[in-house]
Amino acid sequence: MKKDLKIYISIILAALILMALLPAASTANDSVRPVYLVELEGAITAGQKTFLDRQVSLALENDAQLFLLRMNTPGGLVDATLEINELFLNAEIPIAVLVAPSGAIAGSAGAFIIISSDIAAMAPGTTVGAAQPIAISPEGASAADEKTVIFYSTHLRSMAREKGRPEDIAEKFVTENLTLDAREALDEGVIEYLALNVPDLLQQLEGTTIEKQGQVYRLNTAEAVVIEDEMTISERLQNWLSDPQIAFLVLMLGVLGIYFGLSAPGTIVPEVTGAILVVMGIYGIGLFDTNTTGIVLLLLGVGLIAAEIFTSGFGILGIGGSLSLVAGAVLLPTEPLMARDWYGTFLVTVVGTVLGLVIIIIVVAQRVIHSRKTWTGGSAYFNPPEKGIVVKELNPEGMIKAGGELWKARSEDGSVITEGTAVKVVRAETLNLWVEPINKGLEEGQD
Repeated sequence: MKKDLKIYISIILAALILMALLPAASTANDSVRPVYLVELEGAITAGQKTFLDRQVSLALENDAQLFLLRMNTPGGLVDATLEINELFLNAEIPIAVLVAPSGAIAGSAGAFIIISSDIAAMAPGTTVGAAQPIAISPEGASAADEKTVIFYSTHLRSMAREKGRPEDIAEKFVTENLTLDAREALDEGVIEYLALNVPDLLQQLEGTTIEKQGQVYRLNTAEAVVIEDEMTISERLQNWLSDPQIAFLVLMLGVLGIYFGLSAPGTIVPEVTGAILVVMGIYGIGLFDTNTTGIVLLLLGVGLIAAEIFTSGFGILGIGGSLSLVAGAVLLPTEPLMARDWYGTFLVTVVGTVLGLVIIIIVVAQRVIHSRKTWTGGSAYFNPPEKGIVVKELNPEGMIKAGGELWKARSEDGSVITEGTAVKVVRAETLNLWVEPINKGLEEGQD
């Protein structure tokens, strides 16, 4: 009897333990599979690509069930966009893209990212498309050549085929600059969901099965923990520098730093700061798909400005260098996936910056000219002597000795003054003295 009672008690305890463990196991399983949420706001840059790459790696390390990108972009750099496409297509985790909030866009390069995702969603009142490549020239922005259009339309069509999205619509994004609102995109099969926000999308994705690269993923997102990270300092710096407008401004500040540093040797700070800024600016501009002409013009512009420092160009070389910089900046960017309006803003930034540079060069040149024509009487650090003895014949230039120092001197009237003649200083400009014999007045009186 006692033996049977022990068996019954053991069975009951085992059942109670099993009942307690099952819900706990289920809850634990759900809680350890979070959703990684990342924001992409503004132009797509190399810094954002680096951030996305790191976040996908973190999502995989933490066994996340979904990587979710909330996006609002007018376009971006082509290299960064294509690298993001490659990242999303090959990531060993489902990738969802949500264009939100209402009023957001997935323009140009954003359309490429939508097509490359495993799950695409848009909030009501958002748009996608307008991915026609743009070529920039001195005449302004215009449609790219046929070869470029064919390449990008084929690439987008290929990604659409891989993701089961309409190939013809994807192709028209590029060839016809097609734009769709959220409901049209849903009807055409470009996206799979209309969602007001992230929680709404996660509710709709509950129980969804995704097949990717031979793997099947089942999503349990209704109660999933959402993890949202921010850019590191390094990523923020890279993102900031890879903005073409910022890169150009940084480059110009660097050139100015070097200019003023070499104009006033010994200060060190402007030269060092300028050199660092030039390197950073070149790094940012190097993210462009550049052409040789643009690079040559930029180098020529910098060279002319440097030549202005060492010659008496009175601002002419500096202004020529500035114009060369403008031309180089116009020809430099060949980013076909940037929005057309962006180029207008970029050119305004370039022209405004160079105009400021020209004004500074003119002001500096005027000050130099004025200083050469006018002697202010010296300072605590430079007081020219009043008298001296010729130690090297002035014919009309030579050397005099005054107060134990040797000075470069020139006769005031261009006459020859022999060695050993006592002279007085008539005027001085920088370290050059203009002199005449002390006894000149007496000799003229006797005549």
